[in-house]
Amino acid sequence: MAVPKKKVSPSRRNMRRSHEALRAEAHAECPNCGELKRPHHVCPSCGYYDGREVAPAGKRLKVVVRT
Repeated sequence: MAVPKKKVSPSRRNMRRSHEALRAEAHAECPNCGELKRPHHVCPSCGYYDGREVAPAGKRLKVVVRT
């Protein structure tokens, strides 16, 4: 059974975990209404995506809409 020979110091442990930090979600401004939305997602406030309305305004999408 593999067992560490020496205790891993907090510095070495934290250096190993340095790339595991969570990043903030990206947001972009909706060109139609100006609200913040996720890139490549339907705007939750106006329902527009790629210059056309794909969902009724104000309703949250629960399924993927493909047209």
